[in-house]
Amino acid sequence: MKTEELAGQVALVTGASRGIGEAIAESLAARGAHVVITARTAGGLEELEDRIHGAGGSATIAPLDLTDGDSIARLAAAMAERWQQLDMLVLNAAMLGTLTPVAAIDGKEFNKLLTLNLIAQQALIANFDPLLRRSAHGRLLALSSGVAREPRAYWGAYAASKAALETLVTSYGAEMRNISTVRTAILDPGGTRTQMRARAYPGEDPQSIKDPDAVGEFVAKLMTQGFDSTAFHALPKVMADA
Repeated sequence: MKTEELAGQVALVTGASRGIGEAIAESLAARGAHVVITARTAGGLEELEDRIHGAGGSATIAPLDLTDGDSIARLAAAMAERWQQLDMLVLNAAMLGTLTPVAAIDGKEFNKLLTLNLIAQQALIANFDPLLRRSAHGRLLALSSGVAREPRAYWGAYAASKAALETLVTSYGAEMRNISTVRTAILDPGGTRTQMRARAYPGEDPQSIKDPDAVGEFVAKLMTQGFDSTAFHALPKVMADA
């Protein structure tokens, strides 16, 4: 059911072609936001755009590779030309990498993982900071993981990237607190039925964990209610509306 709680607001959701990013984009659009959706390939984005439009919502697709810093700058420039502000920035895109002992981490893959999970996230913040500040209530939400705060064996590379992302977002929130209305939050979505989860836990019954739609609904409610920097939320594996 479509509502208008976020009508007139613009959201940018990265990694939106599937899973949690896709669910967040649909939930924000269902509340009236215009959603700009990004991912590396256009196929999934086009399908999502069609569903959003079919449900009476509004969306714009922007296929891009976040590891290409110039592409982020070009997107920010294009959005600044079309809209006066960015009200919601959802940093969702990430890669898991290989789960392996720290001593066995492949340097080339680790560099790629850090480029997407951390360096690209800083580039997104830097390029969209001016648009977020123009919003009456700019909100930035970063998707993290439980391993960022409770590291575990073989997860060192991914956990390090998410711990660094949390620190980056928390620092940005502290910087914005007294000079703008921009507020930041971090969300650990917990066990969710996604392709990344299936790769990390191949023996897990996917029906034992929540659907991405439950995360999407939580995020939409969070964006509607607002939050203070830097709010932290962690969701359980099973939710009533999953």
